[in-house]
Amino acid sequence: MKVVIAPNAFKGTLAAAEVARAIADRMHELHPEWEIVEVPMADGGDGTVEAVLAALPGRRIRVAVKSPLLADITADFAVLDDGKTAVIEMAQASGLTLVPEELRNPLVTTTYGTGELVRRAIEEGCSKVFIGIGGSATVDGGAGMATVLGVRFLDDKGRNISFGGGGLAQLHRIDFSGRIDLSGVEITALSDVTNPLLGENGAARVFAPQKGATPEMVEELERNLAHLSEVIKRDLGVDVAEIPGAGAAGGLGAGIVAFLNGKIVPGIDAVIDLVSLRDKVRGADLMITGEGSFDCQTPSGKAPLGVAGTAREFGVPSVLICGRLGEESRETAEGLFLAVLSLTELAGSQREAILNPKRYLNLAVARFLVDHPPPWPRIFPHAPVRSYGGCDCSVSLKAGERR
Repeated sequence: MKVVIAPNAFKGTLAAAEVARAIADRMHELHPEWEIVEVPMADGGDGTVEAVLAALPGRRIRVAVKSPLLADITADFAVLDDGKTAVIEMAQASGLTLVPEELRNPLVTTTYGTGELVRRAIEEGCSKVFIGIGGSATVDGGAGMATVLGVRFLDDKGRNISFGGGGLAQLHRIDFSGRIDLSGVEITALSDVTNPLLGENGAARVFAPQKGATPEMVEELERNLAHLSEVIKRDLGVDVAEIPGAGAAGGLGAGIVAFLNGKIVPGIDAVIDLVSLRDKVRGADLMITGEGSFDCQTPSGKAPLGVAGTAREFGVPSVLICGRLGEESRETAEGLFLAVLSLTELAGSQREAILNPKRYLNLAVARFLVDHPPPWPRIFPHAPVRSYGGCDCSVSLKAGERR
């Protein structure tokens, strides 16, 4: 038997590589004769750099950058062995976890540090730059990032505007004349959401409250992002308001498109290609994936659905192991996966699952193998496809078909 283990991180407890290793170790204990392949995954959020370096040869570069509140910190990014490909995780420089809860205020937090990472990657000679844009503390439309790369955001007196989402209200024009040369550089934002920049599903109204915004701040940020969008359209000729994913990371997606000539792609799709997941799943009997919380946000582009979709391409059934399973998503999960195991349900409480995740990962593996001994049924490739958030996945099985 060949089993591929491709989980996302369980946020706040275990990195993706630690989850994969815990599952693999238990599989090896129970079936040492099986081939177990570990492929830690990410979808553009926290843990993207770790997942890529766990799967691919490369080097880690540490950079002195500014935090969302302009404090001095360090952040890492990866340069793969080709020397031309960089993988950046904006959360390392501009992430929510870098700001104490009592200081969270997206009117003042900035993506400046993310710009420092991008600039350093370009100075290292990288011509392909992937930027994971999940987990931000910011709602500045990427203005802070672009400032580091030479873009100037000026008020009506020709002065630089203030950092943060609040400063966007001062914006009169955008000066592109000093931006560094990006010819020959391909910049790609890896997003795990498809939210537009503006509106009820936009950056301010959906995500700003998570970053410390009061209802009044949310409306101010919405107005400021709308103003930024108008100035971008007038000065740069780019309409970013409705681009899917433009609202990710407080509008950083929009900023990457407008200021860096970049593009936005589903993060999980890009990581699947980067780590060559299709090559690894070819010939497999089973795929195991997972994340900390499988809930209503998962279908928007989170790792488990992308992994399950990739397994389905090869007729391989998938298993989901998650920290917690949202009741509203139970039917979706059970329709997608051969089996669904929640550590919270196995542990009896979320607190116990968080305190002892490896113990319950071990229990989940053992429980699955008892309830679903091999050989496992193949996915019938001609079954109707069920679509969730743009990821086509199916676990319909041809009656009686076994591998």
